[in-house]
Amino acid sequence: MSKQNALSSRTRRWFLASSLALGAAASLPLMASAAEPVVLLNVSYDVMRELFKDINPAFVAEWKAKTGETVTVKQSHGGSSKQARSVADGLEASVVTMNQANDIDLLVDRGLVAPDWARKFPNNAAPFYSTMVYLVRKGNPKQIKDWDDLAKPGIKVIVPNPKTSGNGRYTYLAAWGYAIKKGGSEAQARDLVTRLFKNVPVLDGGGRGATTTFTQREIGDVLVTFENEVQLVRKEFGDNFEVVYPSISILAESPVAVVDKVVDRQGIRKEATAYLQYLYSEPGQEIAAKHFLRPRSAAVAKKYAASFKPISLFTVDDVFGGWKQAQKKHFDDGGEFDKIYQK
Repeated sequence: MSKQNALSSRTRRWFLASSLALGAAASLPLMASAAEPVVLLNVSYDVMRELFKDINPAFVAEWKAKTGETVTVKQSHGGSSKQARSVADGLEASVVTMNQANDIDLLVDRGLVAPDWARKFPNNAAPFYSTMVYLVRKGNPKQIKDWDDLAKPGIKVIVPNPKTSGNGRYTYLAAWGYAIKKGGSEAQARDLVTRLFKNVPVLDGGGRGATTTFTQREIGDVLVTFENEVQLVRKEFGDNFEVVYPSISILAESPVAVVDKVVDRQGIRKEATAYLQYLYSEPGQEIAAKHFLRPRSAAVAKKYAASFKPISLFTVDDVFGGWKQAQKKHFDDGGEFDKIYQK
């Protein structure tokens, strides 16, 4: 072999080795990236903070054991409707866990969530539910027992703003529906709700803010909020408060959905779906029951039956024809709530 051919052969071998080395080096960031944990963002409503503090590590541990993959779950909390608008405006939620279907339908209208979201998980995509009850001060000095009592002169009622909070919206609809279920007319229902909101000294933006106003700022005679919230408050503050169940109340479901546009862009649909499915699992249902959310699992419901007082419930569909009609009539700008509150 001539010196020229030998040099050419060595050059080719050096070039090939260098190319392979460069290719291996170039692949290192991709390999490192693949090993990075998946990050999910759960955008939820105010009073679910404590629930997801327990749900998230339990899911992360189960998913790691099952798949070997590390997942990190981050949380965002606020008034349900305010949270939905944040997602609509660009907050990149992987999943939403709200307290009314109307807030998820807003994301459908924005093209972020599939129109059939309520059929993608059992029970209309609501893994647990609650209802609206009262928290009163020890001894119930104002003798508050039912929705009529909240409308009496001199009673200060703490409830968040129905324009920004699902909590406030459920309270409004519960009082209106109570009047209808008792045989009253629309005019009588409007009168009851008008007198109730006349007794509201401050409208907080979300349920947790209303709880703080009542328990820590010591404003008001009664707090109307979700059953799970009042039970947690009573558990934390002991004998300072009592829970009162009205004769009838509203079924408050907690619907969930994958934010399709976000998870598909980020390639995390599998993990986001598994996270919501975990809420229906026996461990997930048990965690929910421990936080005083009424579970869908019959076995878990039986186990925690003592935590949930029987109560007559009506649905938004029963009285208002569904969330879309309720929203349009009562909570859109210029609707019934605006007319009532402006008075």
